[in-house]
Amino acid sequence: MKTNKYEDAFGKFQKPESEKEISKKVQQIIEENASKQLTPKILKEIHGLIDLTSLTSLDTRDSIWKLVEHVNDYEGTRPDVPNVAAICTYPIFVETVKQALTAQEVSIAAVSAGFPSSQTFQEVKIAETSLAVMNGANEIDIVLNLGYFMEENYEELTEEIDEIKEACRDAKLKVILETGALVTAELIQKAAILAMYSGANFLKTSTGKGFPGATPEAVYTLCQTIKTYYELTGTKIGIKVSGGVKTTEEAVAYYCIVKEVLGEEWINKALFRIGASGLLSNIEHRLGE
Repeated sequence: MKTNKYEDAFGKFQKPESEKEISKKVQQIIEENASKQLTPKILKEIHGLIDLTSLTSLDTRDSIWKLVEHVNDYEGTRPDVPNVAAICTYPIFVETVKQALTAQEVSIAAVSAGFPSSQTFQEVKIAETSLAVMNGANEIDIVLNLGYFMEENYEELTEEIDEIKEACRDAKLKVILETGALVTAELIQKAAILAMYSGANFLKTSTGKGFPGATPEAVYTLCQTIKTYYELTGTKIGIKVSGGVKTTEEAVAYYCIVKEVLGEEWINKALFRIGASGLLSNIEHRLGE
């Protein structure tokens, strides 16, 4: 293949606007829509878009089991409120989640492939992904190799994602771009393009480990890139907002950005997720539960 294939891919996308212009547009979207969308109806929708997450060094089989029991206990208590979209844990707890989970249509997600730094052998990443899928994960969250990306080693970066995608089998692949480390809209866009063309089903903002989490500006940039990719290929890529999303107001702001840029057809758990731990109780409290 031509050595300039990556530049060819980047060239299909319009360069992002200036940081100032992006910030201005984001604020306009939030100001015009957020207060109107902060309603029980929207909060119920967002409840069903959450990837309920526990990724700490103190996680145990017992603590993860209790997390799953909360999801199980919620099932059917509010017919008007969908249950969470997924439960996301470290790979070692996938089997525990599978054993404990009785709630219907809740996916099992695992962070994998050397999360959160992605700094390990490709063989280890593939093996870890394969084991997580074998144990019951139907969604895999990996981190884009930022070392390769920053040195513009796009060949190895894309080959690695492609190999991990193959190891996922039928599981969805979410690629974390660590937007807080990339910082600029141009770098975020490039990383997104590489991930999508390498087989990502979702683009995810952040690990929540070591770098700033999601920002409205980064999510806007990802949405614009996903929109262009859809126009070019006809393939819809999902977006997952994660890293520091704790309040209903923050969640609604991201909801508004995704809806405004990508449209109503992206507002479902097949294409839009919010990764969080404390957000769930915040929303349930707002809904009077």
